[in-house]
Amino acid sequence: MVLDTQQKVRRLVVKVGTSTLTRETGSLNLLNMERLARVLSDLEGMGYQVVLVSSGAIGIGTKKLRLMERPTELKMKQAAAAVGQCMMMHVYDKFFAEYNRTVAQILLTGEDVDAPVRSEHLHNTFESLLELGVIPIVNENDSVSSAEIETGQCKVLGDNDTLSAIVARLCDADLLVLLSDIDGLYDADPRTHPEARLIHHVEEITPQLRAMAGGAGTWRGTGGMATKLNAAQLCLEAGIDMVIANGSRIEALYEIVNGADIGTRFSGGR
Repeated sequence: MVLDTQQKVRRLVVKVGTSTLTRETGSLNLLNMERLARVLSDLEGMGYQVVLVSSGAIGIGTKKLRLMERPTELKMKQAAAAVGQCMMMHVYDKFFAEYNRTVAQILLTGEDVDAPVRSEHLHNTFESLLELGVIPIVNENDSVSSAEIETGQCKVLGDNDTLSAIVARLCDADLLVLLSDIDGLYDADPRTHPEARLIHHVEEITPQLRAMAGGAGTWRGTGGMATKLNAAQLCLEAGIDMVIANGSRIEALYEIVNGADIGTRFSGGR
């Protein structure tokens, strides 16, 4: 399958999960970060406007602070996020600069996207940056917001899958790609059901799909497939296509923007 020329992607939001950006030790996966910078820079050079939503700040900060394990106390999580975000942007800036690209940091809270005036200002900021050829790098502002790192509270964002869908809507994007440690949406857990089939195309988020996604604590729970379906719903409502693909092959982005059958594509009918 190849996208119709009238549906050609021009504005792209890419969300990269912690599993792609870090190693099991908590250290940065510099190889993946360099590949990501190279591919996104190349896509920008090909005429695409690119926004990156990046996870990993708390994990990176935990390693940088030489903590024995990920903190459990809210204020320590927020401290780790502040340190990790600084380090992550430093590395991104160096890698993107190697390809003569300028990046910008945007940290968001739920209040920023929920309030109409702030939302309009954000939209204008994204528009200006993209017009200037800058690649915005977005994350939730964990140092002041507990929406993602403290569960069970009223929140607008709460995870970077939802954040990336909101960013895609703010930017009037054509396509959102979620790069994670899974190949896409399966009809069963592939780790326990070898016969599980990858679902390549989804046009509607049905109760059956949500039932397959499971709840918190399952392999597709919070931070897993359930949050990705929530993001897909936001995209479908806005007429934006969304793809879930495996972050182990970042170069697949070239094929994904051209409509290749990689991962699971949620078609917004644009």
